[in-house]
Amino acid sequence: MQQSLSVTPPIDEVLRDQGLKVTPQRLAVHRAVVESVGHPDAEEIWATVRTELPNISLRTVYEVLHTLADLGEIREVDLATGSSRFDPTTSDHHHLVCTRCGAVADVFLDGPPVAVPAVQQQGFTVDTYEIAFRGLCQSCSDENRRNETDRREESST
Repeated sequence: MQQSLSVTPPIDEVLRDQGLKVTPQRLAVHRAVVESVGHPDAEEIWATVRTELPNISLRTVYEVLHTLADLGEIREVDLATGSSRFDPTTSDHHHLVCTRCGAVADVFLDGPPVAVPAVQQQGFTVDTYEIAFRGLCQSCSDENRRNETDRREESST
């Protein structure tokens, strides 16, 4: 399924509309998330932003990330990789997660939405859901194959 691109207002306009100041920190953090590949965590975003704003604190990065998530401009996702990740794609989608290196990629599924059968809801009211497909990314799969080949060659000598 192709991701549909929607036109969203520029981040400075969104911030102003919400009564928030347009600061270099907010703009840089937003840019770092939007231009990222692989759903970075706060420390990765901090490292990226520090090349532009060397004095920005990790606390400021966290505060900006949570503000942007509250505004619906990014998504904070917990994929059980050890820390929250930040996703610039705010439309409904799922994720591929590498169990070795923690790489994350978006997945867009065709078909009807998944629903919990009423008899299994156990009193829960489901607001949203996300599916995480876990396995090895291409790089880790390739490394596995190389290691297996190396082991076979060593054991045959």
